[in-house]
Amino acid sequence: MATRAESGNGTGLSRERVLRAAVAVADERGLPALTMRSLAESLGVEAMSLYHHVANKEAVLDGLVEVVMAEIEQALAGLEAPEPEDDWKTAMRRRVLASREVLLKHPWAPRVFETRTGTSLAVAKYFDGVLGLMRRGGFDYELGHRALHALGSRALGFSQELFEPDSVEPPEEAVAAMAEQVPHLVAMIADASHGGALLGWCDYQAEFEFGLDLILDGLERLRDRP
Repeated sequence: MATRAESGNGTGLSRERVLRAAVAVADERGLPALTMRSLAESLGVEAMSLYHHVANKEAVLDGLVEVVMAEIEQALAGLEAPEPEDDWKTAMRRRVLASREVLLKHPWAPRVFETRTGTSLAVAKYFDGVLGLMRRGGFDYELGHRALHALGSRALGFSQELFEPDSVEPPEEAVAAMAEQVPHLVAMIADASHGGALLGWCDYQAEFEFGLDLILDGLERLRDRP
């Protein structure tokens, strides 16, 4: 009778299945919970069986980027957007927000993207598509190059948040003490409302779109500048 490790070497286990299981573990339990042991347990195999398909944890993380990028490309394939020659800004905006929708399904994904030491071919192809869209929208390569720097990870649908406080309400005395040290930030938080309703710390989607629109508007002005 085959052992668990032996059964893991058969046709029931593949690199794709391993990576899909890794995505499920990260989605359900968070990225810190994703280890070779937890991944093997989720597949019902011994950890050693995984090494026939992924060399180590870093290879799993690289593979997660591939899976997420494949989901993004699938989302873009069904995206309704104007031709870049007609309205490059709307086409770009919809592309970025479609990518963001995928990342919102995998909250751990931005951290994985940020920790990769090299650019995967899947990510490079995505940015090639971004640049191609801009070229069709009337941008030369020089401004396209600068646009990629300006957009950064925002082109993929995420950006680093300046503040990410926990949901615990601080005591009044702590707020008062902070107000003496950082008065403008405390006043901003007290005043911050989106559409008249306070949405916790802030509405991250609204802030993401605000920043994206600022960049796109600025790029369009630069493109049209004599």
